Amino acid sequence: MKKIRSFKFNNRDFIKNNSPLMAFLALFLFAMVVKGRTFFNLNNIMNILLNNSIIGIIALGMMLIIITSGIDLSVGSLLAVTGIVDVFVLNSTGSIFLSLASAIAVGSILGLFTGTLVARFAIPSFIVTLGTMRIYRSVAEYGLNGGGILATGNNNFTQISNGNVFGIPYPVLFWLVVSIVVSILVNKTAFGRHIYSVGSNSKASFLAGINVKKVLILVYVIAGVLVAIASILEASRLGSMNSSSSGTNYEMDAIAATVIGGTAMMGGKGSVVGTTFGTLTLGIINNLMNLLGMNAFWVGAVKGAIIIAAVLMQMFLNRKERN
Repeated sequence: MKKIRSFKFNNRDFIKNNSPLMAFLALFLFAMVVKGRTFFNLNNIMNILLNNSIIGIIALGMMLIIITSGIDLSVGSLLAVTGIVDVFVLNSTGSIFLSLASAIAVGSILGLFTGTLVARFAIPSFIVTLGTMRIYRSVAEYGLNGGGILATGNNNFTQISNGNVFGIPYPVLFWLVVSIVVSILVNKTAFGRHIYSVGSNSKASFLAGINVKKVLILVYVIAGVLVAIASILEASRLGSMNSSSSGTNYEMDAIAATVIGGTAMMGGKGSVVGTTFGTLTLGIINNLMNLLGMNAFWVGAVKGAIIIAAVLMQMFLNRKERN
């Protein structure tokens, strides 16, 4: 007679595997209790989704990079550069297709540049992206003398971000589509498995026959493309890009969303679902602070504290697991 295996519930494993969802639900319920209908109404929920769709797309690229034990501090400056290229080409040619293609091409090329420095020259990603963050921002500011550029080349350009389907804004739908594509990439392809393997142990991955340098380079290229897509949506939504302010502090928001979503800063662990809930959690925090009338200067402090708390929680759970 075959013995039936008993099921044993493990609180620590449940918390570790579902912490992004639990954090999101706890904060959502707290917001409902504190602000009630002011928070829980369709317009406000859609605003949260819309306002965080761009960060959500960028966070997916950041997730891939952090899974490989890297970091990218340049995503905000890269968004400004690709967005400016997008609008400049639009105004010069009047072609939406050429403007979109140009922005994505620039994002992929600059991602290739960053990935090559990290992979081929073994420069720490923190140092590389700290440098490119300043380079990209300076180039953008020099090109526009610290000012902005209006999208006047084609009136249809603004419809990319300012339309909706059944009340769901286009940027939210783009975020959903990108999330599905990235989820398939990391969960259903050999390349996705290689990303996790490289993040867990790059030396063992190399010995197993994985082209570690190629994986790293492609990850930064993909992240660059995702930033370019986000810049297109932002330029379309605002009808302009600014060399000094566009993308400012987006790297902090993307890192916070990724870490809250359970992506391990040491690499080897992360998920699209977790990153999505991390982005939404961050969005609810911003929205709730606004509804409560809290001073805007405290927003950065709260986000920084959340990053530290999330990393400490990861360290605590990992230490308990090792013990």
